[in-house]
Amino acid sequence: MRGVLRDFAFGARFAVAGGRAARVRTALTAIGVGLGVALLFVAASVPQMLQGREDRTDARQASFDTAPVSDRSFLHTEVSTLFRTDTVHGVALRPDGPRAPVPPGVAKLPGPGEMVVSPALAELLASPGGALLKDRFPYRIAGTIGDAGLAGPGELFLYVHDPGVADAPRVSRADHFGHGEGKRPLDATLVLVVTVACVVLLLPVLVYVAVAVRFGGERRDRRLAALRLMGADTAMTRRIAAGEALAGAVLGLLLGGVFFLLGRPFAGRVTVWDVNAFPGDLVPEPALVAAVVVAVPLCAVAVALFALRGIALEPLGVVRGGAPRPRRVWWRMVPVAAGLVLLLVPGERLDAVSAPLDTYRVAAGAVLALTGLTALLPWLVEAAVRWLRGGPPSWQLATRRLQTGSGTAARAVSGIVVAAAGAIALQMVFGAVQSDFMRPTAMDGARAQLQMWTAAKDSRAAGALIDGVKDAEGVAGVIATIEGGARRPGPPRAGEDFAPTTALKVGDCASLRELGELPSCRDGDVFIARAHGLDGPPDDYLAKTARPGAVVDLRDEGERPVLWRIPESARVVEARRDPMGWMPFGIYATHGALDAGLLEDPEATAMVRLDPAVPDAAEHARNAAARFDPLIRVVTVQDVERDRQYTSVRTGVLAAATATMALIALSLLVSTVEQLRERRRSLSTLVAFGARRATLGWSVLWQTAVPVALGMGLAVGGGLLLGLALVRGMGKAVAGWWVFLPVAGLGAALLLGVALLSLPPLWRLMRADGLRTE
Repeated sequence: MRGVLRDFAFGARFAVAGGRAARVRTALTAIGVGLGVALLFVAASVPQMLQGREDRTDARQASFDTAPVSDRSFLHTEVSTLFRTDTVHGVALRPDGPRAPVPPGVAKLPGPGEMVVSPALAELLASPGGALLKDRFPYRIAGTIGDAGLAGPGELFLYVHDPGVADAPRVSRADHFGHGEGKRPLDATLVLVVTVACVVLLLPVLVYVAVAVRFGGERRDRRLAALRLMGADTAMTRRIAAGEALAGAVLGLLLGGVFFLLGRPFAGRVTVWDVNAFPGDLVPEPALVAAVVVAVPLCAVAVALFALRGIALEPLGVVRGGAPRPRRVWWRMVPVAAGLVLLLVPGERLDAVSAPLDTYRVAAGAVLALTGLTALLPWLVEAAVRWLRGGPPSWQLATRRLQTGSGTAARAVSGIVVAAAGAIALQMVFGAVQSDFMRPTAMDGARAQLQMWTAAKDSRAAGALIDGVKDAEGVAGVIATIEGGARRPGPPRAGEDFAPTTALKVGDCASLRELGELPSCRDGDVFIARAHGLDGPPDDYLAKTARPGAVVDLRDEGERPVLWRIPESARVVEARRDPMGWMPFGIYATHGALDAGLLEDPEATAMVRLDPAVPDAAEHARNAAARFDPLIRVVTVQDVERDRQYTSVRTGVLAAATATMALIALSLLVSTVEQLRERRRSLSTLVAFGARRATLGWSVLWQTAVPVALGMGLAVGGGLLLGLALVRGMGKAVAGWWVFLPVAGLGAALLLGVALLSLPPLWRLMRADGLRTE
């Protein structure tokens, strides 16, 4: 054992004290491994990051349980709005006494007419781009919210003190914060999606770490041959090579920790797919950190020994044979076939009990299938370049280089193959399961795009809101009504809990035509709209109050009655669904038939149609409504509603995929630079013999392009096959076969970027002094 350790230490000395070339090679290896380790540490921090966000949002949630009025109680209601593509969340408060609790992250409650905002919202309001949003909140900024009260540093959140919160809809009284709604168990299908996402996003990182360990392979082989000449046996040289790889991996671990710690303070400045985190949230799980610390060195040693399996290190040189034996394909297909078998095995019904078993099966199948694709790529590149002949000098240089040694080029793009195949499979899975997490809302986004409603003090105030919205810039039309109730006069009769009541809507003819099938309409008309029990009462119940000639009371029971007789000329019509998808039953009255001022506690409702040619039309409409009532409810009309869990998972996966692809781009660049360093002498020789720099530049491009093109083809085929297996294993149907196009485009963009960034190092290496030897 002492001798084995001595050999490992001897190899580590080569890595750090073997001259300038060895130090550069070790530095590149450490940087490559460090990038991968840093991303693994970020992935290990995801559980803590999600838990931290959830804990903070639960801590600021006011209780919805009705609390008695006391010096500790307060009224609250949600205040949320959309500003272009951003969502602004908030809470309107009004304390009942001096001891009302303070929300987390807030030093003191804002006073009347004041608000406290998150730093991101304060920055947005102070910027020229936030001028429209600033008009929506007529409050003075009295402070900012600390980290303890925010889900993330980029969240747009505020607390306002509005005296009118008591009249706002959906108002509640509470006496404490910290009302956690409890974590909803993740749907079993989403558990499988998350599992597949973890596999396909982290496996490329592991592949890249394995590739980075093999940087400088050709120089290492020549050095080991020199050791054989000095008397080392084969086993000793293999242990020395493993020690050198181990040193690079350990340095990479340390460098990865440094990258992680240096990048951690900037976490709040990076937002990917609307997801960001506080630096304090990026705390890796200790168990996952331990797994990374153990797995990376072991992977380095295993890869180093595996790389020497087909090489004879003799005292007079490295012997590979004049005609290397072609790679065999049969054993490379075994993992792919085994993975597909696991994925296609009929699983149990997805529920809370069987989900864990299916999770392990799907994870194992995905790992085997993607690992098999990685193993197939070297064989595919070797088989394809074997038949390439002719062409311009740059093409011949590139193809000959690939023919003599395609393994390095194939390994360099193996991470792209795994990432692209996994991304294609994930897109197919998302397309197949999204119908399970989306439901039609029955809304009609073609008739209106916004709906706003609020309780008005009187009909004049309600009319002011409607008129203000109609006059807003970019508003093409408004379906506006002032709504109240009409009940049968007198007390409840025997067998009734309350007197029959129906809805009463007052509006102009244009608005009423959007709510019912009106044969004709002019000011002064009255209609009775029946819904036949669809989203409303049965017709016989409606007839107890809403019938021609009936007298109705416009006030609640127990108050002084205000009677109104429905005209005998009132016509019975059929209600039609409004843009929000509701069937508006009840009494329709034009302004000439009923004075809306007779209604008790009227509500103003406006469904707004926007002009698509006017920029920020929705923002102008929201601002017009906020001038009337800052607490007004504004809802976006949407034809389809997505499940929040599905949306959260999809956003998280896309954010992680973006980070992974960024790492792949960096890894490909580092690999290309290392390959150029390995070829420094041959490049210098070509330059000395008169080869043009442009020719060598194009040859480097082709050497990268051919493996990438073959790898992307393999990724597309393998990704579609893997996605099909996953979709069929879930019992779903494929929603689309063209999901690979964006991934292929991203691969082409990576190729172009890496080729351009590798040109400066290439120009520096193409000098005659590269022929110098010490």
